Amino acid sequence: MDPDVIAPATTEWERPRYSIGEVADRVGMSRDTLRWYERIGLMNYIGRDHTGNRRFSDRDLEWLALIGRLRLTGMPVADMIRYAELVRGGPATFPARLDMFRQTRAEVLEKIAELHQTVAVLDYKIATYEGRTDVAKPATLTAYTEGIV
Repeated sequence: MDPDVIAPATTEWERPRYSIGEVADRVGMSRDTLRWYERIGLMNYIGRDHTGNRRFSDRDLEWLALIGRLRLTGMPVADMIRYAELVRGGPATFPARLDMFRQTRAEVLEKIAELHQTVAVLDYKIATYEGRTDVAKPATLTAYTEGIV
């Protein structure tokens, strides 16, 4: 079974139960964002109650948690939509999904390395303003003054 498939409700986990407001609060996204995700195909099927209001399942919440994490990676919405399309394509798309996640992971690790360098610069500047000399000047600062970058 495909771990990411979004299918009609067959289990308690898939039963529509949460209003759009409850979901917005739980996942930290606006109602408009949730509606937009549905409109652009990032969300597959969203159940409706007898009055036509959207009802989200635990499965939907899990999907939105993943989408939220992908947003934090800086993944473009178009790539997230592509991923959703791959999920709908079933298990045959596992290799393409794996490639996407490997590439995204590599990009995140590059960002983490950049952030570590930024923290080193901030630590150096803080130490400088505190009058401390126990923190060495980061290579990322000296690279510019020595013409390396």
